[in-house]
Amino acid sequence: MFSKILIANRGEIACRVITTARKMGINTVAVYSDADARAPFVAMADEAVHIGPSPAAESYLIADKIIAACKQTGAEAVHPGYGFLSERTSFAEALAKEGIAFIGPPVGAIAAMGDKIESKKLAKEAGVNVVPGFVGEIEDTEHAVRISNEIGYPVMMKASAGGGGKGMRLAYSEADVREGFESVKREGLNSFGDDRVFIEKFILNPRHIEIQILGDQHGNILYLNERECSIQRRHQKVVEEAPSPFVTPKMRKAMGEQCVALARAVGYYSAGTVELIVSGADPTGESFYFLEMNTRLQVEHPVTEAITGIDLVEQMIRVAAGEKLAMTQDDIGIDGWAIENRVYAEDPYRGFLPSTGRLVHYSPPLPGWTEDETVAGKARRGVARGAGSVRVDDGVYEGGEVSRFYDPMIAKLITWAPTRDEAADLQIEALDHFRIKGLGHNVDFLSAIMQHPRFRSGELTTGFIAEEYPEGFHGAATSDAVKRLLAAVCAGNEFTLQSRARRISGQLDGDDGREGVIRVTTEWLVKLGDERFHVALGEGHAVVDGVRVEGTCDWHPGMAQAAATDGAGLTLGLIVERIGNQWKVTTRGAAHTALVIPQRLARHESLMLEKVPPDLSRLLICPMPGMLVKLHVAEGETVQPGQPLATVEAMKMENILRAEKEGVIARINAAEGESLAVDAVILELE
Repeated sequence: MFSKILIANRGEIACRVITTARKMGINTVAVYSDADARAPFVAMADEAVHIGPSPAAESYLIADKIIAACKQTGAEAVHPGYGFLSERTSFAEALAKEGIAFIGPPVGAIAAMGDKIESKKLAKEAGVNVVPGFVGEIEDTEHAVRISNEIGYPVMMKASAGGGGKGMRLAYSEADVREGFESVKREGLNSFGDDRVFIEKFILNPRHIEIQILGDQHGNILYLNERECSIQRRHQKVVEEAPSPFVTPKMRKAMGEQCVALARAVGYYSAGTVELIVSGADPTGESFYFLEMNTRLQVEHPVTEAITGIDLVEQMIRVAAGEKLAMTQDDIGIDGWAIENRVYAEDPYRGFLPSTGRLVHYSPPLPGWTEDETVAGKARRGVARGAGSVRVDDGVYEGGEVSRFYDPMIAKLITWAPTRDEAADLQIEALDHFRIKGLGHNVDFLSAIMQHPRFRSGELTTGFIAEEYPEGFHGAATSDAVKRLLAAVCAGNEFTLQSRARRISGQLDGDDGREGVIRVTTEWLVKLGDERFHVALGEGHAVVDGVRVEGTCDWHPGMAQAAATDGAGLTLGLIVERIGNQWKVTTRGAAHTALVIPQRLARHESLMLEKVPPDLSRLLICPMPGMLVKLHVAEGETVQPGQPLATVEAMKMENILRAEKEGVIARINAAEGESLAVDAVILELE
């Protein structure tokens, strides 16, 4: 076994690998860029080596610097995590030349599966179902149009070396192909150094299901069940779960055996994942097709660990050291259900725009919860919560920054429970206990998905988000019971705030019985959104529109609240802020603004007037920090609704900005190649 390994990665995956290595008694070496000098993974490692400036191209992507750090520290092996150099054959080859072990698959397997075009040919030869499409190089846009017309719409255009949702466009018509083909080529070239594109048939009602593979260097290859990864946004996974609510035992076996056959065909060992597209329109479950094989650890690997009790990072290290797998296929079972949500730095209320900046406050939902000391709990590395467990994989810290240089992930939240509904319920509870301040995040959106009836039914497709939130995200639906509780909490907070202020000023003293002191009313009118609630506060309870509510209402700035109703046993974790003369309360996937006034002033409706926002529809505003890649129009040109106006690249992905209404371009304020700040005005319409 190795005595020291180097982690050629950063953030939560570096922390994850260090945790397992420490459990195995292996010393660790971290490498870090300028931006990560104070990151948690650097502090966790036994040693740390600085490898360059913040941009990945000048630090984490330079193999020579990683190898030099190995020589400097005496590291015998390198775990690449995912992304960066994890699937670079040249990196694995360079390590081998220096006598440093690569904790991953053999070079030949990485090369074979790294090219999406060649991998499909290999999969077909190995007896794996493949999606109908054109396997070969596409010359230009006209060639792409001809191929797409022959396959039949809709089709998917993909960068051959792509991954992580980059370099992909769905085309429903010839016009879509003409508009998107060059963008796919550019994204492939910019992100992966390869502008080749392939086109395949888009499967109706598609579900994204993947099989976890694990093999050793002695010819043993197993499949560790499946993961459902259908809920995606712009082809990037948002929610993952294991097992899949769609897959039957027969289907699981067929999928697993085909994926093992593919792995065996390329001499695979270590952990890897075969991604499949499955037709949800086929009730037999037999319509599944090979997409690609990721020759590395996946972001969503914790859900597989949760239902199998197998530490995949540990197995990767043992396999790299030459050990045989200690289990057989018959040993792989399914224990309960696990769900993972990816907490991203993005603003779902503004079209999921990237949000970079400083984490003014960060607290994951684990402090104070009980350590799970069961065998399964240790494997899951979580904490017990009722009948289930909660795990948070993160690599950020309060006061740190989510940088524009790297992936915007803040944390991964993994819950395990005996059933799917229980795992989802635990997600909702845990999401309510995240405390993130200083930048936008998608916690509300994730909670909304967990509560969504369609998610609960298991009727998932890769179009879930686009279909269920066609007009964007505006918060989760809120039940009447929750609204009553929020009204009671806001009224109680207003009472507490005013009482404290008057007690401090000497105007209120409830103990001395003096006459003439100013009393704070217990009768309130709460305007919550467009609804009004009449609240009467009592001792330890409130009556909201005639319904009795039990709960806690004590609050002070910076404090989170927990509140509970009596009858239904509803418990909420609340984030409460005082903004001006109003309360902002966030819970269960929605942010609520409440104005609380004494009941005697309720007739003064003028106190509740709201400001009308200015009309910005004639301006094309940059929705995120990025670079203006292309202007599609010129001054004086007439445009129609939906017409492309500009393309902005942010975090290596191109975003096409379109006209919201008909108009004439009056003025263009930015040039191609220019770096734009968020809310910069790109152009104006007459």
